[in-house]
Amino acid sequence: MQPAPALLTSFLLLPLLIPGKSQARDYALSIEDQENQALEVNQRLESRNPRTTASLYENPAFNLLYLELEAVQELAAQLKTKGGLSGTADLLHQLQGQVTNASLALKLLAESDLRSSRALQQEVEVLDGRLSECELEKEREQASRYPRPPLAPGSCAHGGLQKVSRPLVLKLNWRGFSHKAGAWGRDSAPNPPSSLYWVAPLRADGRYFDLYQLHKSYNDLVLLKHYEQWKMGYGDGSGNTVYKNFMYFNYYGTNDMAKVDLSSNTLVLRRPLPGATYNNRFSYAGVPWTDLDFAGDEKGLWVLYATEESKGNLVVSRLNDSTLEVEQTWLTSQYKPALSGAFMACGVLYALRSLSTRQEEIFYAFDTSTGQERRLSILLDKMLETLHGINYCPWDHKLYVYNDGFLMTYDLTFLMLPRPPVKKPSGVQAPLEPIMPNKP
Repeated sequence: MQPAPALLTSFLLLPLLIPGKSQARDYALSIEDQENQALEVNQRLESRNPRTTASLYENPAFNLLYLELEAVQELAAQLKTKGGLSGTADLLHQLQGQVTNASLALKLLAESDLRSSRALQQEVEVLDGRLSECELEKEREQASRYPRPPLAPGSCAHGGLQKVSRPLVLKLNWRGFSHKAGAWGRDSAPNPPSSLYWVAPLRADGRYFDLYQLHKSYNDLVLLKHYEQWKMGYGDGSGNTVYKNFMYFNYYGTNDMAKVDLSSNTLVLRRPLPGATYNNRFSYAGVPWTDLDFAGDEKGLWVLYATEESKGNLVVSRLNDSTLEVEQTWLTSQYKPALSGAFMACGVLYALRSLSTRQEEIFYAFDTSTGQERRLSILLDKMLETLHGINYCPWDHKLYVYNDGFLMTYDLTFLMLPRPPVKKPSGVQAPLEPIMPNKP
């Protein structure tokens, strides 16, 4: 049988070599017979030695040569058993040695062919990876040359969190340095009803939430003027958040969710969270009494917690902000006491862990829209050791963090989606360039 390249060459030269129709038909039949013979060869080899055939002789040309050499070996063995002249015996012995050498050479050739194809495949994969890196680098270069407008408030038109800025330390909380635990931020609704800022330091014991202040503007917060201070006697831990002018927190000593109207400081709703542990059962690492951690983002109101059924792993539930009923729940693979904190942005959970007393890492993301999780490595500097309340604001894409009594913010940068290709309108042609007259 001819090798595959030889068969292809012969087929291409058919019109030149075989002028008659009958000869062309005979040649086509011979090619068909050879293909059928190759298939029979493969079947025979598989029936004799399936392991060897599957690994070494994938090429039909190798299979045919292997069978021919095997037939010659059998014939030589038969002639040798029949006996004969001494000269013939020597000749048969030499022939057997040559056939054995040819079989070994064929085996080595087949193995070399297989290794070459695998090496070529690996090279192609490496080149594909380099090409992808080049395309990504080109996109980054274009993005740096032609910067896009900033992400619109409340928009999720991006590819997820990309980096976090250095912290901006605003001030010490209004109750003093001894109140290391607490939370603060802005309204976390995508279209907040006001530019309200809130600050809720816990008592010095790091558990009891009893007071909070409201500031109508950033300047009022910085200068500590024109504020409202309210007493709230039922809070537990620093998992507070504000969503649509209501504050949500863990009711003291229970797994109840509490909702307070900030316009009147009135407790309007209290509802248990089914299965949620409480009384510091599965709090964040180094942040006690954070059994229920509320969060708001572009997609709604959320609560982060753990259950005995989840074996302490973090559970994410989306809430109806009017009734506090659980609408949907997701279970993550992360053990909540191993995390230092978490927040939501565009329906994606981002989890943090401490690397040192001066640095955190956002290392894990869970997308509730797809149920997919992924690993990250986004570093986040901090002034002091422990981050307590972490709240995200969709309106300005900032994190509001309470760091051992100090109020800090971080700017978040999200990965911009690729620009869609600019399509020219159909039927529109480029204007023709004027033809300049020839000079005399």
